[in-house]
Amino acid sequence: MSSHFQLIFVEATFVAVIGLIAFDLIDLSLAAMGGVILCYLAGLLEEEDILATIDHGGGTVALLFGGMIVARVLVPTGIFDWLGERLILFSGGSGQRLIIGMVLLTAPLCAILPNATVVLLLAPVIIRAAVALNIRFVPLLIVLVTVSNASGLLTLIGDPATFIVGSSIDMSFGEYLQKVSLGGLLTVLVILPLMPWLLKDAWRTRQPSVMERRARISQPGFALLALAAFIVMVGLFVLGEHLPRRIDPPAVAIMAATLMLLIVYSLHIEPIDRVLADVDWRTLIFIFSMLLMVRALMRVGALITIASLMASVFGTHTTAAAMGLLAGVGLLSAFLANTPVVVALVVVAKGYLVEVGVVPDEALSSHGFDWPDATLPVFMGMMFGATLGGNATLIGASANVVASGISARHGEPLSFGRFARIGTPIALTQLAVGAVYVLLRVWATR
Repeated sequence: MSSHFQLIFVEATFVAVIGLIAFDLIDLSLAAMGGVILCYLAGLLEEEDILATIDHGGGTVALLFGGMIVARVLVPTGIFDWLGERLILFSGGSGQRLIIGMVLLTAPLCAILPNATVVLLLAPVIIRAAVALNIRFVPLLIVLVTVSNASGLLTLIGDPATFIVGSSIDMSFGEYLQKVSLGGLLTVLVILPLMPWLLKDAWRTRQPSVMERRARISQPGFALLALAAFIVMVGLFVLGEHLPRRIDPPAVAIMAATLMLLIVYSLHIEPIDRVLADVDWRTLIFIFSMLLMVRALMRVGALITIASLMASVFGTHTTAAAMGLLAGVGLLSAFLANTPVVVALVVVAKGYLVEVGVVPDEALSSHGFDWPDATLPVFMGMMFGATLGGNATLIGASANVVASGISARHGEPLSFGRFARIGTPIALTQLAVGAVYVLLRVWATR
């Protein structure tokens, strides 16, 4: 097979996989696995590619897996029901206070745990709160997912996109907190000024009193141990890189998951296989398969071609390139899964920076390369675009789809247009705030 034909074959396969997923014609994990098989049969993927993908992308999968286990183990404690009761009591019958409380509750959780998992656990709580205040719950669910997605920008491990981009330039958890987290916080908080316009009825709701059943923490001893393990995990995320034996976020997530499972097993809370069965294996398989697809694109030089195109368009104007990536990735992420988009464009961005002479060739292959501060806005543009663009449409993020399914089960189908009427203005505003923050970072590095 000629190199030109290989390029066309891989690009066509990649587009076909993305199309099948975007139009919901086949399960996303099956589509991605099919693409990998086609590339393998065409001789475009070898055993060394699988090993290289595990080396470079295994951390993302491990981080998600660990977060899923931790969130799942917390469910039997009743902590989420208890938080829901606190949320309703905090509202005091006020829709405005309910929405503010929802933001305050969701953001910290989604900064640490997988967005879709948090939405799965909190959506029933939000629905119950909406019923208690006699307001429609669908708009609240849309706000819930936009908050959860944006909150992924609060920490390095808050979203697969932030971790993929951050780890690709060897950014530590602490460095991320110093350089990016404030921008993420601003994109979360900017949602609140939009609420009197987008959720007018809910924002103005006032109920004389709100009664709620008394939620109890199940098995306090188990709950205490599980929460202690969770706190240890958060502490290691922050401090692990400063220990004599450095512990990176994926390793922290696996250690926390193991500790959680050990607690469940030792206290005979439930069978371990039941906990493992509830892991979202479909998403993990999809992500790893798409990492392999991107590896095939790299082998045929497709991504280097795009990098050359970027160089011809932006030249050495890295600020313009950062804005272009933020807008372009944001648009793509509104309709496509952000993980494969980001994995591919990280390679493109690095190739672009090498081609225009901002960094040397060794930056493409060296894990320990010290990326100049001047290049950070380019990678930040990808982070903001990938994480926030998904808020625009119903299919933009897995958390959106999860909320849609829960809404339908409660008798209120969530259509594409209904989601977009609230999600798109929020996404555009958040992307604008993200762009301003990136520009401020550019100014700060000069």
